[in-house]
Amino acid sequence: MHLVKDISTFADQEKWYINVIVDVPKWSNNKYEYDHKLWCFKLDRVIHSSMYYPVDYGFIPQTLSLDWDPCDVCLLVTNPTFPWCLIKARPIGILYTTDNAWDDPKVIAVPTSDVDPRWDEIHTIDDLGHHMKEELFTIFKQIKFLEHEKYDKVEVREFWSFEDAEKEVLTSMHRYQESLEDE
Repeated sequence: MHLVKDISTFADQEKWYINVIVDVPKWSNNKYEYDHKLWCFKLDRVIHSSMYYPVDYGFIPQTLSLDWDPCDVCLLVTNPTFPWCLIKARPIGILYTTDNAWDDPKVIAVPTSDVDPRWDEIHTIDDLGHHMKEELFTIFKQIKFLEHEKYDKVEVREFWSFEDAEKEVLTSMHRYQESLEDE
């Protein structure tokens, strides 16, 4: 099974529940990535500083961002999961970032109620509170800091609403479909 091509974007499109495939579990400083050609996960690198991901970090299947990877997701979870884990989630907002001149937005999401009801009160990016937003902002601002040769420009701009996340997912889905036509 190819995790990008064979799993749908939505777990339930009417409710706007997306499928998220986890790359990096919460509290890890190993940066795993799905290899689209080999159909497996690989260790891309170990974060060069003493930081870790405060969320499960993954992607939405059948999407394509401007950096030519599937749409990134920061999934707030109670406990870390594992690479390959499929989680039904609902977007609450988006964090816009850029690295090396490529836009690299991160959809912010929480598990659906049937997966983990602890996140039921979180509906918008503002429901996260100041500290969690600062953690997310900081991790993406600093995570590549010691990788000067590879990342000479990293910019973390701002958080936007669910509606902006929705637009990004739909645009990424369209871009993915267009890429299939070009093959």
